[in-house]
Amino acid sequence: MKALVTGGRGFLGRYIIEKLLEKQWSVVSLSRQPDPELLKLGVPTVTASVTDKAALVPACADMDVVFHVAAKVGMGGPWSEFYETNVIGTQNVIEACVHNGVTRLIYTSSPSVVFDGSDHDLLDESAPYPAKYLAHYPETKAMAEREVLRANGRDGLLTCSLRPHLVWGPRDTNLIPRLIDRAKKGKVKIVGDGNNVVSNVYVENAADAHLLAAEKLCEGSPGAGSAYFITQPEPVKLWDWINEILEGLDLPRVTQKVPFGVAYAVGGAMELAYGALGLESEPVMTRFLAQQMARSHHYSIEKARRELGWEPAIGHREGMDRLIRDFRMKEHLALPVE
Repeated sequence: MKALVTGGRGFLGRYIIEKLLEKQWSVVSLSRQPDPELLKLGVPTVTASVTDKAALVPACADMDVVFHVAAKVGMGGPWSEFYETNVIGTQNVIEACVHNGVTRLIYTSSPSVVFDGSDHDLLDESAPYPAKYLAHYPETKAMAEREVLRANGRDGLLTCSLRPHLVWGPRDTNLIPRLIDRAKKGKVKIVGDGNNVVSNVYVENAADAHLLAAEKLCEGSPGAGSAYFITQPEPVKLWDWINEILEGLDLPRVTQKVPFGVAYAVGGAMELAYGALGLESEPVMTRFLAQQMARSHHYSIEKARRELGWEPAIGHREGMDRLIRDFRMKEHLALPVE
């Protein structure tokens, strides 16, 4: 079997590639920069952006499956960057698949595509897309997901969308490093009352779900044209989990609180200021981030269990032990040599 992984240089993309190699698939990675570590594994890399349709068409040639993981993420930046990568890039991937007769496309989405700012308690895939979004990332990911699901059945192409939430684990390049950096600077505060619960997913479990979706996706299967939430079975209290990570790395617990209304107002003001000044960096707070930090967002995985046969293999405790061990080693290596 042959697979192309867009965003193969990223956190989740690399785990998907490693899982595919374990199953002896032939794998090609596509990313904007070459990756020496993947080359060591014998994985060739197409150095290109998903916005480059001319590069995508030959990259998809002879592929059985395309895993479209690449995306523009973040809380700030111009609409054009999110739209070009997440929407136009996804359209390009679909067209390249159709052009080459690829039969399966697995899209990495996000539960934020249905997040409407309210508390989500065991929400399932019947939840509609909201009428309004407060950030470019979830809006463009939702637009892209709809493109992928609409493409199901087009010229023999079968598609599905996976929605992993708060992906974490060793080698994380985004969520945990940002938390550590802000905690060291004393910039992390509890937003709201601190009792909100959230779903998350250990990275290898998320990668397993992608491979299983590819294996299950066939004509007549319920996965064709479907979306699935991918999370650990049990949610966690967000701020207890954050403090568990910080304590494991010998960093102080977060105890200071900011009312949700204050954080939301500050986020709105910062969005206006950054927009007026044309700043492309991310604000410390946004309205969407305030909602994510204060609200519960807990999702059901019963559909993935029932239709894909997916069950997370690595539990919270084992995953946390691996995470802490990995980041403690990184912190140790980062210490100055006396």
